[in-house]
Amino acid sequence: MKEFELKYGCNPNQKPAKIYMRDGSDLPITILCGKPGYINFLDAFNSWQLVKELKEALGMPAATSFKHVSPTSAAVGLPLSDALKKACFVDDIEDLDLSPLACAYARARGTDRMSSFGDWIALSDECDEITAKLIKREVSDGIIAPGYSEKALEILKTKKKGNYNIVQIDPNYCPAPAEHKEVFGVTFEQGRNNFKIDKTLLENIVTKNKELPDSAKRDLIIALITLKYTQSNSVCFAEDGQAIGVGAGQQSRIHCTRLAGSKADLWHLRQHPKVLALPFKDEVRRPERDNAIDVYLSDDSDDVLADGIWQTLFTERPEPMSREEKRAYLSSLSGVALGSDAFFPFGDNIIRAVRSGVSYIAEPGGSIRDANVIEECDRHGVVMSFTGMRLFHH
Repeated sequence: MKEFELKYGCNPNQKPAKIYMRDGSDLPITILCGKPGYINFLDAFNSWQLVKELKEALGMPAATSFKHVSPTSAAVGLPLSDALKKACFVDDIEDLDLSPLACAYARARGTDRMSSFGDWIALSDECDEITAKLIKREVSDGIIAPGYSEKALEILKTKKKGNYNIVQIDPNYCPAPAEHKEVFGVTFEQGRNNFKIDKTLLENIVTKNKELPDSAKRDLIIALITLKYTQSNSVCFAEDGQAIGVGAGQQSRIHCTRLAGSKADLWHLRQHPKVLALPFKDEVRRPERDNAIDVYLSDDSDDVLADGIWQTLFTERPEPMSREEKRAYLSSLSGVALGSDAFFPFGDNIIRAVRSGVSYIAEPGGSIRDANVIEECDRHGVVMSFTGMRLFHH
């Protein structure tokens, strides 16, 4: 296939639209079902690069969930605890049935379920049957993977009344070293960001505490590779093999940190015993549960707990969770990793990060206030590496 005609560009008024190779060669993809659009393909090609790099860096199957050209989360295929299975809505699946790829997908989709509604999925490995079954029951726009088992393809083709977007990409495809982009009729050219992110990037530890365990290195790599394909400015919280809070596209770095930190907090609170025990009625659908949990954990919990409302969601009225309970639960956390796509200009980012359990940080360094940021890390016992590499993405 030399080119693919799109229904329209970013918006319905932007026509004509198509994708093609500038050198006239075949596209590196095969469309197995559906008719992906302009934004679908932006998500597809960015998300594929992310999972491909995660697999190469960590040697484990990887998955990501994308919305509007940024990941809501990314994860590798580590096993899930019972609490994690329940929080990710996969506790009805037998342990032996969850393949490593399915675990990666469950983590990536389950982290920020509100943002992942109607997402684009990327898988690093051939989609297997159990992963396809998990995908089938979620609201999603499409998927890209290097292959699909016969049974997985059969399952996915039933989504959206047979119109689900399924894209297969050549895993050996390597793009040209130069990238081109047009803005307002002006062509931009730059070298592709093919910088390799691995454990060697974390060797320059600038804090007094230099204890960086392998699990933290893994999570920092996940955070940094996620940031490489997130609209800047951006920071990423990661824990236990998955990105748990992504703050994307903010003009101020502290706003990135606050946004990502609040998402990480929600992820942790979703695993609180009170949330896991919420007595949902059987007929309440998954998206409605997501929304109810989000509101339950907010300062507006009465919107789901008030008389006349809770009866539509729950078999009995749940006990509210106080602000003090939430703060006490979150203050007990530690071991979270944090990556930043550019340097932290002020120590306030560290203070906010520590409130969400951050113990390990990787950032480029190079600010005139690096000493202040390092001092703040030392005050909290945080380990910080200077990577020396900025990861802006636009």
